Amino acid sequence: MTRERLKALLEEYGKVAIGTYFTLFALVLAGFAIAISAGIRVETAPGSAGVFGAAYVATKLTQPLRIAATLVLTPLVARLLHKLGILESEKRPPPRESQPPPKSDASESSSADGA
Repeated sequence: MTRERLKALLEEYGKVAIGTYFTLFALVLAGFAIAISAGIRVETAPGSAGVFGAAYVATKLTQPLRIAATLVLTPLVARLLHKLGILESEKRPPPRESQPPPKSDASESSSADGA
C-alpha cells in the first residue's frame, strides 16, 4: 500500500516530493553524525569516515519512517510553497466558488456595434 501511495505522491507533487524526501534524509544523516560524533572523539580522517558510515547506516535504518514522513509532509510543504509564491503549479486548484467569468469590454462593444 505504501508503494502505491508513494507513486501517487510522486506523480502529483514531483519535485516537491523528491525535495522533501532528500531534505529529510540530509537532516537525519546530519543529526546522526552529530550525535555519534558527540560521543566519539574523532582525530583522524578514517575516524571521520567511520562516523559518517555509522550515521549513514543509522539513517538507512530509519528509511520506513522517512518515507512515512515524506507522505505526510509533502502536501503541507507544497501548500506552503504555493502560499509563499515559490512554487507555481501547472494544475491550478479549482476556485472555491463557481463564478462566471467577468465580461470584457471588447465583447460588449462588438455586440453593440453588430446590432
